[in-house]
Amino acid sequence: MAAGSSSRMGGVKKELLPLGNSTVLAKATLPFLQTASFSAVAVTVPQGQDAIIKECLLRDRELAQLLAQKNTKLITVTGGETRSQSVNNALQALNKTFSPNEKAIVAIHDGARPYISQEVIKRVLECSVEHKAAVPFVAAVDTFKQKDNAQTIAQHIKRESLAAVQTPQAFLFKPLLACHQEAQKQNLSVTDDTEVWDAFPNITNGAKVHLVEGDVNNKKITYQSDIEKKLTIHTGLGIDVHRLVSGRKLLLGGVELDFDKGEDGHSDGDVLLHAITDALLGASGLGDIGSYFPPEDAKWKDANSAQLLQTVWKDIQNKGWQIANLDCVVELEKPKFLPHREKVCASIANILNISKENVFVKAKTGEGLESIGTGQAVKATCTCLLFRS
Repeated sequence: MAAGSSSRMGGVKKELLPLGNSTVLAKATLPFLQTASFSAVAVTVPQGQDAIIKECLLRDRELAQLLAQKNTKLITVTGGETRSQSVNNALQALNKTFSPNEKAIVAIHDGARPYISQEVIKRVLECSVEHKAAVPFVAAVDTFKQKDNAQTIAQHIKRESLAAVQTPQAFLFKPLLACHQEAQKQNLSVTDDTEVWDAFPNITNGAKVHLVEGDVNNKKITYQSDIEKKLTIHTGLGIDVHRLVSGRKLLLGGVELDFDKGEDGHSDGDVLLHAITDALLGASGLGDIGSYFPPEDAKWKDANSAQLLQTVWKDIQNKGWQIANLDCVVELEKPKFLPHREKVCASIANILNISKENVFVKAKTGEGLESIGTGQAVKATCTCLLFRS
C-alpha cells in the first residue's frame, strides 16, 4: 500500500525516500519475494505516479532480479480516497488479471514498513493458509484509556487484553474481496483489513482473524524521525596471498586475466574475492573464510569464489548489514592491472548486488622485491565499511 499522501511527513512521499542502498518501498517489498513465490505484486499509487513508483522499486537490483526469476508480475493500481478504497481497487485489479482460485492467499502490507522480517512474513502466510485470516501483533506497552467528549477518562482498559497489530495481514483472497466490495457498498469506515473481514461473518463463514507473533522492529514510518535511525558502523580488514603457478587461471574479482600463470589454491584461488570475503566476515563478526569453507574439506576443491562470497554476503545481510564501501589493493608484478580495473570493480559490484560506486580497487607492483616483485605470488588487501540501523 503506497497511495497515501504522507501528510505527516510534510508532503514528502515517504515510500520514495532512500533507505540504505535502496528505498523505503523496495525494502518493504523485497522480503516477501525472498520468503515465498507470488503471482503478482500490486502496489497502490497516487494518481499519475505509476512510473515513479515502478522506478523506485526496480532501482533495487535484487528486487528486480527476484521479480524476473520468480516470474512475479509487478502492477500498479491507482489508489482511492481511503485505505479501504485503495485495497479494494488492488483486489479488483488482481481478480481481473489473475482470476485467483479458491485457495489463493493475499498479503496486504504497508509500503512504509521497510523493517519487515522474513520470519514474520512466513508466520503470517502459514497461519492464513491454516485459518483463512492472520495478522502479526506485538503486546501493548502503553496504558490505554477510553475518553469521552468532555476529554475525561470514560473507561480504564486492561492492557493485557490489547494487541497492537501490524502488517502484513493475510487472507483468503475471494472472501476478502467480497468483504471489501460489501464495505464499499455500505460506505463502511475502517482502519485495516481485519476490521473489514470481521464486519461480514456471513461472507467469511465466521472465520476469525488469528494473531501471530509480530516484531517490535516492524515499525511504520510516519514521521521523519522514524527513518532517522542511529547507525552502527563496523570496519573490516581482509588479506590473502597465493603463489602463482603454471596451469592455473589468474582470477581477480571474478575476472580472468590473460596470463601464463594463475593462483595456486584449494578453491579457484581468486585472491581478491578471498580478501573481500574475509573483510566482510570480520566486520560483521561472523568468522573468517577458513571457518566458513575449511580448506581441508574436499567439497570446496576448485570452488567458485564468487559463489562463496555470495553465500557469506547473504548471511551478513540477514544480520542487517549493508556495505558503505570496499577499498582494495592488489599487489601484482605482471600482468598490468589498470586495463582490467573497471571490469573488476563492476564484477565485484555485480557479485554483491551493490552499486559500482561502492567498490574501488588499486594495484601496486613489488618493485622487483620479495615474492610479489619476482612474480612468484599475488596478494590482495581489502578494507570494508559496513553499517546497519
